[in-house]
Amino acid sequence: MSLASLITQYAVQYGFRIMGAILVIIAALFVANSVGRLFERWLNKQDLEPPLRLLLLRVLKALLVILGVLIALDQLGVQIAPLVAGLGVAGLGVGLALQGVLSNVVAGLSIIFTKPYRVGEHISLLGVHGDVAKIDIFTTTLLHPDHSRIVIPNRKVVGEILHNFGTIRQLDLSIGVSYQTDIETTLRVLRELVARHPKVLPDPAPIIGIAAFADSSITLSIRPWVPVACAGSAHIELNQAIIQQLRADGVDIPFPQREVRLLNPS
Repeated sequence: MSLASLITQYAVQYGFRIMGAILVIIAALFVANSVGRLFERWLNKQDLEPPLRLLLLRVLKALLVILGVLIALDQLGVQIAPLVAGLGVAGLGVGLALQGVLSNVVAGLSIIFTKPYRVGEHISLLGVHGDVAKIDIFTTTLLHPDHSRIVIPNRKVVGEILHNFGTIRQLDLSIGVSYQTDIETTLRVLRELVARHPKVLPDPAPIIGIAAFADSSITLSIRPWVPVACAGSAHIELNQAIIQQLRADGVDIPFPQREVRLLNPS
């Protein structure tokens, strides 16, 4: 039998099956994209983190495409049951080999669903801190105040003590003034100064008052709330504004002193 006749025989015998399989795959891709767009619109209306929306969308599209491939293989006469069983065994082997990766995935899903923190919030854990820049299935990325990035595997996050500052932080400033200072007037000046600062939030209200009585001064505490993004700059600017204002008002800011007396001079 010549090559041409052999090709013709196989084309007649399997041509329609091959065309049918190709059409099934094309239809599966079209359905996956169409259903994916509808599903994406629905997800955008839900209160879900962006990584979770992306994961659900990808899983749905992948399932539809896999279903189309299985139907196409069935059109070609391939036995699906042994293939699925083989994929299951292979998947088990891959799962055992990638335990660390899978634990990151499970931890990532736990973080996304339980929402211990969100993008934009400031958190502290494992001895590091920063603003949450991105939450992926495998890792959480923090933006440090020095603009470096900290990438934490999600399995390291779950089960650890986490301090979530949210989107605002309370600064802890203090300054010592002389015992001869008019405290009421000084506190009023500090409240007005803090309230005028553009980075200080009016709500929650700043806490300003006497923190302690030191040996040579009265320690005043100034604790305003500011957005996380400008906590560092606000801390420096407020310290400078406070010292300048108190000096301009003639408020005595003492430094530690010791008085030494000679009882038996000789």
